[in-house]
Amino acid sequence: MTGTTGTTTRVALVTGGSGGIGRAVVERLAGDGLAVGVHYAGNKTRADDTVAAVTAAGGRAIAVGGDVADEHAMAEAFDTVEREFGGIDVVVHTAGVMRLSPIATLDLNDLDRMHRTNVRGTFVVSQQAARRVRAGGAVVNFSTSITRLRFPSYGAYAASKGAVEAMTLVLARELRGKDITVNAVAPGPTATPLFLEGKDRATVDELSKAAPLERLGTPEDIAEAVAFLAGPARWINGQVLYANGGLA
Repeated sequence: MTGTTGTTTRVALVTGGSGGIGRAVVERLAGDGLAVGVHYAGNKTRADDTVAAVTAAGGRAIAVGGDVADEHAMAEAFDTVEREFGGIDVVVHTAGVMRLSPIATLDLNDLDRMHRTNVRGTFVVSQQAARRVRAGGAVVNFSTSITRLRFPSYGAYAASKGAVEAMTLVLARELRGKDITVNAVAPGPTATPLFLEGKDRATVDELSKAAPLERLGTPEDIAEAVAFLAGPARWINGQVLYANGGLA
């Protein structure tokens, strides 16, 4: 799949694009020929490093900042990408936060933070995408395989991602006639700082053996699924793709 249609380069905006899965998605889409807006919330240095890596590999990218739950900040981020590259064809929303605790003892401030970033943030980004993505484009949101695995201590996080799935499936139907696909990727255990934080070696080893492929996913595994939905997968729409090595 090339990143051009005729002589026009396709353009992507990747939220949370400065590290982990987000950076892998940025580099994969840039490698496929797309110009990429690398969104960051607080760490501009990491976003600039990602842009530099894309540029060094011959791609085109810019960094754009903003709180995903702030509609004005995200409107400006979308505006900046459109001004720089001429439009937007793909929006990949990887940005999210995870706080783990049994439901009985969860700090409600953590619940509110996850709701703001994971639910409101997805809504804000999806709203902008619905207004701006060009025909032939794609919106890819991020859920989690935890919605199926139901691990203890993930209740609030899974609830926030269940909302993401609901929004995704509804938006796919609301964009009828616009030739825009809307899907979600639901990674399983993936070797990123977000996932590994707070886990001891024994827990990581156990999770590594849980899937039939007997390893953790990598950010590149997830980026491959995103690239499929963002490019050639024009007949996949309104779906949740579980990228977890057969775990669930």
